[in-house]
Amino acid sequence: MKILVAGGAGYLGSVLIPKLLERGYKVDVVDLFWFGNHLPRTVGTLNKDIFQLTVEDLEPYDQVVFMAGLSNDPMAEFSPAKNFVFNAAAPAYLGYIAKIAKVKRYVYASSCSVYGYTENELFDETRPVSSSYPYGISKLQGEQAVMQLVDDNFSVVSLRKGTVSGYSPRMRLDLIINTMFKSAMKDGVIMVNNPSIWRPLLGIEDAATAYIRAIEANQSISGIFNIASGNYTVGEVADLVKGAIRERMNLQVNLDIKHIQDFRNYKVSTQKAANVLSFHPTSDVKSIVYDLVDNFKKFQDLDNPAYSNIMTFKKIERAIDIHDMQSTLAHPVGQTATV
Repeated sequence: MKILVAGGAGYLGSVLIPKLLERGYKVDVVDLFWFGNHLPRTVGTLNKDIFQLTVEDLEPYDQVVFMAGLSNDPMAEFSPAKNFVFNAAAPAYLGYIAKIAKVKRYVYASSCSVYGYTENELFDETRPVSSSYPYGISKLQGEQAVMQLVDDNFSVVSLRKGTVSGYSPRMRLDLIINTMFKSAMKDGVIMVNNPSIWRPLLGIEDAATAYIRAIEANQSISGIFNIASGNYTVGEVADLVKGAIRERMNLQVNLDIKHIQDFRNYKVSTQKAANVLSFHPTSDVKSIVYDLVDNFKKFQDLDNPAYSNIMTFKKIERAIDIHDMQSTLAHPVGQTATV
């Protein structure tokens, strides 16, 4: 089987793709490589914008996996316009041309962020969504677009993932457990803005497993699936991170608990994914922290901006603005640039 992974050079793709290669799949990646390339050399790469892809480009592939787009709330809120282009329009376009190219399955990276705020209820995939933030809205728009493409010859699987954490060769320190680990290592303190809010968390190894289960599911299967390793309050996560660091590194970490209002609060059921995809997570907060500890030497430069998606995104945006300004100065209005 030949698979194209859009956005596959990112945090999760850098863990997933080696596993796909180990299973004998042929994998190509289309990506803008904002964060470099940490993929095995045997992976085919294409440095290209998704909107530049054509039906002919997709014809060689059996499945297409969409993992691209802006990856969290800070990036979406920094640039709402690009958020809606990359997270809503891009997956819709890619799914549309994939179907025309007779690709058999399309796997879409959705998010539990679509649930917004729930009052102490466990939400399954049939429950209403209520996000009022750009990121959650855009992920839902992308999901709704690609799910409309389902027919007997085109399977679509949407994975509503919890917040992913854990070690990756393309490291991030802007995700809840990873962020707490960074704060503990750097300052000896874990900051908690609101200990009572719920979050579905997802170990990166479990996340990769979920994509494998989606790719390998029976061709007749389509649908939306919640994917998480477990549901936790943020206060509990802080306690577990603190305890795991003490056990593994013999370091004492303090907690700084605040009570700042947060309008994002949700926990989800993963029973459907277990029943239909045979997704059975094996990670928990402690195992995720142990994974970070075991790989700590590989990302000890905790302030490296490459480990923060929003910092990298802002840097790229500034570079684009400077380039546009230079182009305008070189070719004022009324003059034609030679291309």
